[in-house]
Amino acid sequence: MAQAIQAVLLDALGTLVQFEPPAPHLRAVLRERHGIEVSEAAAEQAIRAEIAYYRAHLHEGVDEASLHDLRRRCAAAMQPALGFDPGVDALLAALHFRAYPDVAPALRELRARGLRLIVVSNWDHSLHERLDETGIAALVDGAVASAEFGHAKPDAAIFAHAVELAGVPPEAALHVGDSSDADVAGALAAGLRAVLVARDETPAVPADVPVIASLAELPGLCQYPQPR
Repeated sequence: MAQAIQAVLLDALGTLVQFEPPAPHLRAVLRERHGIEVSEAAAEQAIRAEIAYYRAHLHEGVDEASLHDLRRRCAAAMQPALGFDPGVDALLAALHFRAYPDVAPALRELRARGLRLIVVSNWDHSLHERLDETGIAALVDGAVASAEFGHAKPDAAIFAHAVELAGVPPEAALHVGDSSDADVAGALAAGLRAVLVARDETPAVPADVPVIASLAELPGLCQYPQPR
């Protein structure tokens, strides 16, 4: 008989949180704060450039100082599309994160049943700030940002660190995420069980990996220990 799940590890973006399309917010910020009108196409191109730069360099945002420098460079990456550097303040004002509506009820139910909950995300130092502003920080027992830890999913080291924080063996942990490679393959290789969250489309995963469209389905997949 499989060991009961004692901890659930959770990916952040695409699993717990989403962000609103940033290009309209960027246009509004530049118009309202600086009196600058940019086209929809230019704003979209600028955001694509910023996201590409961020994804390639997010591991460099390990603390407040390095995160500020990373954000400065991300804003500068938008200059070719916009014709000017919009600055860090405009960049941050364009990013609006929010929790999916199914997240809080699912996390509350899991905690009520005694499970430890740890967020494991390929993110910079600001992960903790994002979890706090979306109300998730109060519902979990900890969070691991890859930039701070020095290893990113699918590296087994970050999963091992997360289960250590949870205080459970790998076989008693379940990881939930929206990437078939970083989340599912990474968790399985680290000796954890895995669940794929497919909110839009379903990537290919092993046949024995459950696929859910909402976190509302997650509690039903866990074999609970006794409530703490």
